[in-house]
Amino acid sequence: MKKMVFDYETKLSFSTPVTDHRFQLRCVPASGPRQQVVDVEISMEPETELETTIDSFDSVVKTGFIREAHDVFQYSVKGIAFVDTENTKAEPYKPLYRFDSALTVPGPTIEVMIAACRTRLDGLDSGATDVDRAKTVMNEVFQAFIYTPGVTTIRTTAEQALAQGAGVCQDYAHTMLAVCRHLGMTARYIAGLLGGEGATHAWVEIYHDGRWIGLDPTHNRMVDDEYITIAHGRDYRDCMLDIGIFSGANVRQTQSVNASVHEQQPA
Repeated sequence: MKKMVFDYETKLSFSTPVTDHRFQLRCVPASGPRQQVVDVEISMEPETELETTIDSFDSVVKTGFIREAHDVFQYSVKGIAFVDTENTKAEPYKPLYRFDSALTVPGPTIEVMIAACRTRLDGLDSGATDVDRAKTVMNEVFQAFIYTPGVTTIRTTAEQALAQGAGVCQDYAHTMLAVCRHLGMTARYIAGLLGGEGATHAWVEIYHDGRWIGLDPTHNRMVDDEYITIAHGRDYRDCMLDIGIFSGANVRQTQSVNASVHEQQPA
């Protein structure tokens, strides 16, 4: 177990003032089978009252409304997560993670990787688990990509990203999900935080023996206690950290994100 201190901040700047701003945030790590979250502090500019709910994927959802004009929308979340990956608790099986989702539907390029991975999996020992099989897929995905910020968007599919062989953590995760699901593994998308990243991160979890086991295809390694989960779902669309609508004329917006995660050693 590790005691991880996190500080996550997002700032939206608008070229001209906006009004009637309605927003929905999934920015608060929730306590769950592999982590316990305490001492959470949320600050927001402009200040506004927040309503808290839990969505169908057990993610914490904060919603709010800012009527007055503003040209900056900024929020930060601070807290502590006690992460114990080795002793992750069991969760009920959910069949929906076996099937394609909007951003993971295979095309010709994904189909080629599925075939290649199937051949590699056929060579594994008969006692290989789904985690062992997922490690093989993870390595294939890692080798197929060059990490390249700015060449994909939040709407880029796994097929599009793999076809160009470049993308960011979201694209690695979507590609791994697409392949794993078509090889019979139950897999879900994770949005969260990782020490040293400076921003949010994405990885994959495989359901095995009643528990969700994390694998990070961007770094080609198993998830450990330095990873903090914020949200999970079928793909990125279920885990969008912030979405909203507002009124304004010819508004351009820019976004900056800063995330800090570090282990707090016992005194």
